[in-house]
Order: sequence, then C-alpha cells, then structure tokens
Amino acid sequence: MRARVERLLEAEREQLPLWVVVAFGAGIVAWFAFGDAVLAPMLLAGAALFLWGYGFGLDSRIGAAMAIIGLCLSLGAADIAWQARTADPEPLAKPFFGPIMGEVIEAEQLPARQIVRWTIRPTQPTGLPSQIRLNAPATLENEGVREGAIVRAKARLMPPAGPAIPGAYDFAERAWFDGLGATGSVISDIDILKGGAKQGVLAQWRSALARHVRRQMAGGAGALGATLATGDRGAIDETDAEAMRRSGMAHLLSISGLHVTAVVGAIYLIVSRLLALIAPLALRIPVPLVAAGAAAVAAIGYTLLTGAEVPTIRACVATLLVLIAMALGRQPISLRMVAAGALLVLCLWPESLTGPSFQLSFAAVTAIVALHEWLVMKRFVARGDRGRLSRAVRFVAALFVTGLVVEIVLMPIAMYHFHKAGLYGPFANVLAIPLTTFVVMPLEALALFLDIAGLGAPVWYLCERALQLLLGIAHVTANQPGSVATLPSMAPSAFGLMIAGGLILFLLKTQLRIFGIFPIAVGAVMALTTPMPDLLITGDGRHVAFSDGQGGIALLRGSAGEYVRGLLRENAGSDREASAVVDARNARCSEDICVVQLRRRGRLWTVGATRSGYLVPSMELAAFCRRVDIMISDRRLPYNCRPSFLKIDRTSLAKTGGLSIDLSRPAIQTVAERTAHLPWSTLKSGTSARIRPANLPAAPSIRN
Repeated sequence: MRARVERLLEAEREQLPLWVVVAFGAGIVAWFAFGDAVLAPMLLAGAALFLWGYGFGLDSRIGAAMAIIGLCLSLGAADIAWQARTADPEPLAKPFFGPIMGEVIEAEQLPARQIVRWTIRPTQPTGLPSQIRLNAPATLENEGVREGAIVRAKARLMPPAGPAIPGAYDFAERAWFDGLGATGSVISDIDILKGGAKQGVLAQWRSALARHVRRQMAGGAGALGATLATGDRGAIDETDAEAMRRSGMAHLLSISGLHVTAVVGAIYLIVSRLLALIAPLALRIPVPLVAAGAAAVAAIGYTLLTGAEVPTIRACVATLLVLIAMALGRQPISLRMVAAGALLVLCLWPESLTGPSFQLSFAAVTAIVALHEWLVMKRFVARGDRGRLSRAVRFVAALFVTGLVVEIVLMPIAMYHFHKAGLYGPFANVLAIPLTTFVVMPLEALALFLDIAGLGAPVWYLCERALQLLLGIAHVTANQPGSVATLPSMAPSAFGLMIAGGLILFLLKTQLRIFGIFPIAVGAVMALTTPMPDLLITGDGRHVAFSDGQGGIALLRGSAGEYVRGLLRENAGSDREASAVVDARNARCSEDICVVQLRRRGRLWTVGATRSGYLVPSMELAAFCRRVDIMISDRRLPYNCRPSFLKIDRTSLAKTGGLSIDLSRPAIQTVAERTAHLPWSTLKSGTSARIRPANLPAAPSIRN
C-alpha cells in the first residue's frame, strides 16, 4: 500500500506544491469553524503529521507530503489566531448617543449616497473604542475634511453588527479585523476644529482623476469610468450596481485581475514594440526584460492609484510573478503562480479566506488556468496553420467556454455568500469582457493622454458611448426572465463539499481528479434541496418573515426598510417583492399582535408575534400563548407565557441571535451556532437548537 501511494504521489509530483496552500487554508477554516478551542488540537495534529512523515522518511514523497501538510495546517491556524488576537478593537459594549470629538484618520466620499464616511480616532469622551466609523452628510464643507482634521459633533454609535439571521453577512467580523469598534452616523451640525493635513500625492491624484473623468462623461458612464481609472465606486448608482450584479458583470466594478492585466498587457506591448523599432537598442538590450520591467512599474502604479485594495494587491502580486517568469524565460501562467499569490495573501490577510472577494477571484483564475492547461483546450486554441476567420471563431468559442466554466465555478460561491447568481453571465461577459479590455480601457487611457494637450473630447465621446453600451448590456441581461437564480442560505457543509471537490478536480492531473465530482455532486444536491425557511426572525426580534408556501415571504412589519426587506428576501431565497403579513389570507392582525397559520406536512402551525410597542396585559398574553405553537416578541415575555412548542423573546434571542425555522422537519438554525465561538461575537451562550419530534404537541389542531 505504501508503494502504491508513493507511485500516486510521484505521478502528481508537479501538483503537490499546490496543496501547501490548501493545507494552510484548511488551518484557517478550522479556526473559523471552532475558534481558539481548535488551536491546541490543530497544533498537536500538525505535529503528529510532521512526526509521522518524518518516520516515513523525508526523502520519500509520502513522508515529505505528510510533514509539510502537518506544518502548514498548524501555521494556518496559528496565523489566523494571532491576527485575530492582535486585531482586537475593543468593540463598544452598548449603544452610545451624545457628543464626540476626534481626529479623522480616513475620509471616503460616497457621492451616490450623498454621504462622507469618516474613520475617526475619538479623544472625547473617554471609554470609546480606539477607532469608529461615522457617516456624515456630504455637504461642501464636510467633503473638504482631510485626514488629520479634528471634528466635533453629536453622533449615534452602535457596536458592529453581527449576522441578523443565520447565513447573513457578518459585519462584526470585518470590523474586527479592520480595527473598528463602533459605527454610526452624525445627527447634528459638525464643528471642524482643525483642518486636516494636505492629502498625499497619490490621494490627490486619485481624487482629481475621479472628478475629471466624471466631468468628461455624464451619469452612469462617468461613474463607471471613474471606477475603472481609480477604483472609486462611490459614485455608481445602486440601480446600475444591481444590474451589474444580476447580469454576472459585477467583477468589472472591482479593480482586479482583468483591469491590471489590461494595463500591464498594453504597457508591455507598447514598450516592446517601440524598442523593437529602434535597431541599436533592440540589438543591445534584452527587450522582453525591459518591457516586463516597465509593465511591472505600471502594475504597481495602477495598484497604488486605485487605492491598493486587497483584490487589486492580489492581482498585482500575480501579475508581477507572471512578469518575473517571462523575464526568466519560464512558463509565465501556471497553477503554481496562482498558488504562490494565494499563499502570500493568506499569510498577510488570513481572514480574507472566508470572504467572497478572495474566493471569487482565486476560484476564477484557478478555473481559467486549469482549463487552458487541459490538453484538449490547448489544441483547440493553438494557432497552427488556420486562417484568420478560423482563429477568430475559435477565439470567440474559447472565450465563451472560459466564461461558462468560470460562471459554473463561481456560482456556488455567489449562492453561499449572496444567495443568488446570474444565469446569463457567460453570455453577457462574452461581450462585456472584450468591450472593457479592448475598447473602454484603451479609449479612456488615450483620452487622458490627449487631455494633456486639451484634445481628448472626441475620444471621451467614444468612451462614453462604449460605457453606455456596457451598462446597456448589464441592464438588458438583468431584466431577462429567469436571469437570476436564488437559493435559501445553504449549510456550510454543503459549500465545503463543493469547494473540496473543486480543489480535487482542478489541482490534480491524473485520473484521481475524477473523485472530485462526488463531493461536488453531494454538496450541490444538499444546496439545491435546502428548503425555504418557514420563519426568519432577526436578532432583535422586531422583524419576522413568514413563507407563503409559493416562493415568497410576508413581513410582520410591512413598513420595514429596504435593507431589512432585501436581507430577509435574499436569505429566504426569494426573488419576489416581500408583502405584508396583514394582507395574507392565513393571518389575522390587531394593532398589537398577529396570528399566522402555516400548514406543513399535514400539520397546522399557529404562530403569534407582537408587532407594536404597547404592552399586553400579562393574563391576556398568557392565555394567548396557550393557544399558539410559537410565540415571537421583541420584548421580554412573562414566565407564564407558555406556547406549546417554542417561545422566542428578547431573553432567548440574546443567547441565540437570529433564527431560521423549518417547520417541516422541524428544525431551527441560530446565529449562535455559527458565530458564538468567535471573538467578535456577543452571543457567548450558543445552543444546539435542534428540535426533536418528541417536543411537539401530541396532535395537530386548528385553533380559532
């Protein structure tokens, strides 16, 4: 058996270094799944694997593989645990309302929302976190505030919010690693006690360039053009942003591999061609090396100019590795290059592993490289002796196949994080990617260059039309029937199985890769068969969503804001507009309480929920509770309120967080199950919250 395993590993020897990143990431995932409690077992398991591999012999494939995997597992868990411990921002313990004064350490303008977002280091009053984030109105005076300014205003602050319901976005996690202890908004006039320092050169260039682009092109085209030039997405209208998301073109809004590659490719081509035209230089200097150096400088400059966000840094690192390989005469694009970039990012920002940005970008690049390393694909795109028409047709076909594969690979990630994915993305991107890469960005660069002499107006006109065409593609695609697939929040185990299967499928090259299909299939079936929850209750108990049994939801409070409506709708897996429960046929509501009846698997459930701030007399409430199966309230319910199945109130929600209830099994999921073990969670008393059938009332009944 040992000899057989050795032969298998020998056959996969070129792919083995890729699994170093997987093992490092597995250590990070284990920490997110179990918290600091897993650190000691993970270190012991890593040491055991290392010693076991040492016993096999480090000169053998199996021994070296086990030793390195054990070491990387331990390092991954230790890295994220250390980063989380050192990042501790000491979050605000409870809501704060009052005057504050502090120094602005970062200012971000969001023109589309008419606000300015400040990160402030408060000096008064004492006891506040070391960094807070405030949204202020975008007045002319506020927009002029720079880093280093001292401001004073009355503000409302809240601790960073965790997931409102199971599967929702965990802002508290991001705030923890960003060092933010509270967020809020300004609710009074702002006194600027001291002007900020002058912006840095890059920040000035970035702001000036974004304003210049928006002046040259109106509306959505100008906002999108400013995003491509500087990475500033603050001016993009929400309607355009939603259309880009629904059409599968949202990746164009994040400065990443596509944009950096376009800039680097253009610089490399221009420099190499210009040097080749000068014979004395071409004969005396290594043209590819000089062109690669110029492209590297352009990549770094573009990354800094666009704000040096994590996705851009990842793309820049990968691009620099490609350029180094080209300069050394090595194969420039390979899975090893992708793995090296991923490992560097995970060492510096291990928390990014669980975010959609890291997963989407590296999954897409891995899928593209693996597809084009496939022998069949290599033969298909090879130039050979084909004519121009044949090469053009094959290029378009290869672009479509690549887009289709990427969309299939990214769909589970989009479904897990956003609960929806665009189905027509491959068709839209076949047009959008070449339009952006070969038309929009060259035109914008040419227009900026010609503006030096004041001659850019005609090119800006063409660029604006190209960007309007790009937005038109997004809107037309997004408005097609069935353009978006939605799913309820899937279990982390289903997502993990699909990711594991994808890694096996793409990172192995022998017939062993076929085994990756099985976990993908199992995970996909688990995700596709996830039922829409019958009840979704937010962590504060104020908002309850009831499934109408036909793919839609009805809200307890029909006047809920757009954010809450979208949150509940997306996590329920519904693409319909949410209705109000008072309008439902199976509900009866007074000013204070609603009663909703839901029939699931032959059983009629009666659910009661308070919907106002008025107190109901204790005896009347107790009598009402005895007539319902589930009672929900955002207040503390009295002890004598005893529904037949479940009581959910302020006291229980403080322990469990938001809830997702499936009455068909029945079963309950809680936010505490997923986050209570993490340092930023305020839910320290998690519950298994799995309801056994024995807890049900003896027989179903219809209550008047």
